[in-house]
Order: sequence, then C-alpha cells, then structure tokens
Amino acid sequence: MQTNHVTKVSLKNPMIVFSLISFSILTSNVATGISATAAQPSAIQADTIKITAGVPLKPEDISPLLTGERIPVLSLPRSSGEVFDLNKSVAETPTILVFYRGSWCPYCTLQLSGLQEIENDLKDLGYQIIAISTDSPGNLSKTMSKEKLSYTLLSDADLKAAKRFGIAYKSPGNYDRFLPETSGGKNLEKLLPVPSVFILNKKGTILFEYINPDITQRLSAPLLKAAAAALRDDASNI
Repeated sequence: MQTNHVTKVSLKNPMIVFSLISFSILTSNVATGISATAAQPSAIQADTIKITAGVPLKPEDISPLLTGERIPVLSLPRSSGEVFDLNKSVAETPTILVFYRGSWCPYCTLQLSGLQEIENDLKDLGYQIIAISTDSPGNLSKTMSKEKLSYTLLSDADLKAAKRFGIAYKSPGNYDRFLPETSGGKNLEKLLPVPSVFILNKKGTILFEYINPDITQRLSAPLLKAAAAALRDDASNI
C-alpha cells in the first residue's frame, strides 16, 4: 500500500500537516500580515540570524520531515539516564513516535494519559509508543510515576532530535526562565518542539504524521488507533 507524498514546504501560519495512507491534507489559515511598523535594525538582524541558523521564530514556520522520509539517526537518554538507541528500537518494532513539550504543559500531560489508555490496543496492533520531550531524565521519571506511564519516555533536553525532525522553534520570552531548569540546564537556546505524532515502519520511514502549531490541538486517541490499524501491514513489512 502506498502513501501519497507532498512537497516539503515551510508551514507559513497556522496549519496542520496531516497524512494518512492514500491521502495527505495540508490546511492553512489566512496568512497573517507582517507589520509595516519600522523595527530596530538590530532586532531584524537577530531574527534573520535565527532563521538562517535553522531555528524558526514561530511554530507556523517549521519545515518538518514528511511522509515517505526516514527519521535521522538518534540516541537519547531514558528516564533512568541510560542511552536509548532510537533507530535500533524502531527497527525491531513499528513505532508511534510522539514529540511533546514537557510535563509542565497541561495539554501534553493529557495527551500522555490518552496514549497510556490505548497502549495495549496499539501493542495488539504490533506497535510500541515512544514519547520525546524537553524534560531532563529526572523530570521524565517524575512524569512516569505521576501519570502512571508504562511506555518509553526520552529526553531531548538540548532539542537535537526536534531540530533534526524540523519541528523546533524559538520559544516565547515568557518561557525563558523555566526551560533551562526543566531541561536540566541543557535547553540553553530556549527552544520548543511543535507537538507532533509520527507512525513509523521498521525502516524508520514515516507513514503518517500529525503536526499542529496550535498547542491546544492534539491527535485524539481514537483517530490515532484508526490510523495505526489502517497502516498495520505497511508498518510491519520491510
């Protein structure tokens, strides 16, 4: 079974990249105009540097990996601090890969709890769940205990994984104080990932993705289960 592939684009203004088997949907709100108000040259220069360095200033401007592309080679620490080989694990079991912001985000904790509720159903379909956030390994341990999670949590405290997936962006200024703290001092650039869900086959190829710059909107558990079930054969076969 084939999946459609769409041309990679920069997500200008709020949109959802949402692809499932034989269809890909790309929706966009009306473009937000850039203010004509004069800005200080230093501010303009700083913004340009951040963009050319590959770190968008807004979540709408990310350029993520798309369906049909393979995930990068990555190793990230687990809640225990042990280094986890993401690619090796994916090669063994089709994977639901989730990027969330951190345990301090209420929408993220609701999403994590929803994933826990359907974990057994996803296991029956042959999948594993791996969730990645900016939290330090220590904070991951607290999240697993508090939310009673049994699936794998990984720390992307320096956002190297989010950058390579193309979903990292510069956080708003009001996050500056606690992002370095919750990441164990590693999120020095003060970045955030756009919440994302990927379904991967054992080659590490993306079969499905849901990426939404609106942090309040997350993929529902029933829809994730439906997508995973529909892609079961593609995910298992190499």
